[in-house]
Amino acid sequence: MGKNSIDLFYDISELLRLFEKTMTIENFLYSVVELIATHMKSDVCSIYLYDENSGQLILTTTMGLSEDYTGKVKLSPGEGLTGLCFKEGKPLLVMEGQKHPSFKLIPGLTEEKYNAFLAVPIIRSMIPLGVLVLQHEKIGYFQETDERTLSVIAAQIAVAIENAKLILEITHKKKSHTHITEVEESFFLKGSAGSSGIAFGHAVILGKRDDAFTGIPKGKSTSLTLKDFERALGETLLQLEELQREMESEFSEMVSLIFSAHLLMLGDTAFSGRMIDLIRKGTSAEKAIIRVINQYIDLFSSDPNPRFKEKALDVKDIGHRLLRNLQKAEDEPGDYTGQIIIAYELLPSELVKLSAQNAAGFLLYGGGITAHIAILARSIGIPMVFCDDERLFRIKSGTCIIIDAYQGTAIINPGKEVYDNYQTMQNDHKKIVKKRVSGTTFTRDKTRIHLYANINLLSDLKIAIKMKAEGIGLYRSEFPYLVRNELPSEDDQYRVYRKLLEEMTGKEVSLRTLDIGGDKMLSYLSSSQEANPFLGLRAIRFSLKNRNIFSTQLKAMLRAGEGFTLKIMFPLIASVDDFMEAKNIVLENMETLKANGIPCNNKPRLGAMIELPSAVEVAHELAQQADFFSIGTNDLVQYMLGIDRTNETVCSMYTHYHPAVFRALKKVVNAAKEKSIELSVCGDIASEPFFIIFLIGIGVRQLSLNPRLLGDIQVQINSLNVKDAEIIAANILSMGTTKEIYGYVESIL
Repeated sequence: MGKNSIDLFYDISELLRLFEKTMTIENFLYSVVELIATHMKSDVCSIYLYDENSGQLILTTTMGLSEDYTGKVKLSPGEGLTGLCFKEGKPLLVMEGQKHPSFKLIPGLTEEKYNAFLAVPIIRSMIPLGVLVLQHEKIGYFQETDERTLSVIAAQIAVAIENAKLILEITHKKKSHTHITEVEESFFLKGSAGSSGIAFGHAVILGKRDDAFTGIPKGKSTSLTLKDFERALGETLLQLEELQREMESEFSEMVSLIFSAHLLMLGDTAFSGRMIDLIRKGTSAEKAIIRVINQYIDLFSSDPNPRFKEKALDVKDIGHRLLRNLQKAEDEPGDYTGQIIIAYELLPSELVKLSAQNAAGFLLYGGGITAHIAILARSIGIPMVFCDDERLFRIKSGTCIIIDAYQGTAIINPGKEVYDNYQTMQNDHKKIVKKRVSGTTFTRDKTRIHLYANINLLSDLKIAIKMKAEGIGLYRSEFPYLVRNELPSEDDQYRVYRKLLEEMTGKEVSLRTLDIGGDKMLSYLSSSQEANPFLGLRAIRFSLKNRNIFSTQLKAMLRAGEGFTLKIMFPLIASVDDFMEAKNIVLENMETLKANGIPCNNKPRLGAMIELPSAVEVAHELAQQADFFSIGTNDLVQYMLGIDRTNETVCSMYTHYHPAVFRALKKVVNAAKEKSIELSVCGDIASEPFFIIFLIGIGVRQLSLNPRLLGDIQVQINSLNVKDAEIIAANILSMGTTKEIYGYVESIL
């Protein structure tokens, strides 16, 4: 054979260890036959497993025979050479298989061209599990030494094969059971709205990051060849290159090659070349793509480095596009047009990639809203619903879905009447989006209220300008960090901040320094895991701990602010000490820039974000040091109530309507008034109808919100009377229970 069997035994041992940790059953079995065939220099290697229920041997995996017959070839004990080996429970070595009296020809399996035949039973604890088979074109190719080697291998893998067999049987039973639940019937899923809108599409199941890739429903093509695959590969490369160019134009803050991993992998011969090799050996083009995609998912998912784990979804994305391009009709796009993505979780970079490929909407698992993902989806303008119903992952690929992200619901396989009603509803929503009538807003009794925009991506600027925002009340500077694979440079950040200031010339722009941690992690910085990241190294704590990253960002902001009114605010300030330390670092970097002759803003206004109960309690002292306050109500509510709003177990308890929240807001507003500093509110409550009344009633005159909502909010404020709002606010502040507050709010709205 020309192969040292000791090497084969060693490699099998390594494979078994890998299987115990990471591999899917199908990929493990295929890796076994691939490894044996390579070492034994065999044309064919197959595993047949015995099914006790049917009493038959089933071709479970093969390398060399037609894979279209995997799971379809079934032999009774004693039937054919393989059945004979199983029945007798001993190795079978045949020089020329077709001349053996037990040889059985199975049309389409393509084994008739292989003459030499070697089979050994796989036995565990005296129980026969199946048969391991080798075949070769050359007559008499296998010898008695090969028989002994293969017998040892069969014994070596017997334990793993037994486990694999059991799991496959469980999976089969589960599939048989869930098949009943996967009938094409309509049902309703209730969740939480992450990003509003209505979306229509067909399901694409991404599942968990390390779930196996199962492909997508086949298109019209029935005979797909190597030529078809090479066409699909070429189209995929061109599409991704064009997509990268579009991304650089549309989202300039993400100029790092966001699709670079896709392009590099497609150009790697170990990736696409492996698919081509499988197709040449008889594997269908679809199965070759699915097999290699799953091998890479296993590879990335098993790596302890989180940066590698994140690539698993990139691989699924490539597989989806390759299959779409392989199977599509000429006029169909190869992306996610008309499709609803169903996934366990998504990173910001993954959301951007999928959205850029025209995904219609997102249905994500979980009862809690992952803040940065929802915020990013709103910026992109794509509907998103979070749902903790387990039925989510029993939805079939290709199933028609409607996402109602106004109500936080999804309708699975809707009837025609429901579908038509939602189309009408979507058209109505488009018609009633209110445009801002002017750039200034007044209450009914002529009190001036300033409306600013929250900006997450530069693309939000177009909407902010169209909706006549008076400035930017909050620029979330972390998104360029979150959607990239490395830290943005000082120049990268400078260009983004300068663009914001130039587009808003003459208007206020507040840049928030990096707010990461909690549910916004930068995997490329550290693999360390915090026991409770929301109470850990996040926001200003991260910046103060990582002075080099903080200084790089501050220098970019100071440089960009040259010639403009520049406002910088620090997130999650817990004390006056925090604020003063951050302020001193700003001053140090300002002096460094000036010493190097670099133009910069030398009078930035520095603000504190009030998001912690401790900051509320020292608000008067903070107001003596800060130039302005910005209340981040999402985090303030979370920390005041001690509830992680992304934790599906407790997120239902997260509410703005708690007496302590109202009283904290009033205390902070009073502190700002007393020291005559500006104050704005930039959390979700800034766009809630009742809270707008309350905030104006306690003296808030600046609101910062999603720019798409500016028109609606202006209409509401125009109808308000400040005196009425003050009475309502006073009533609320006198109440001591959430139930009492809810009842009062319902009586007003």
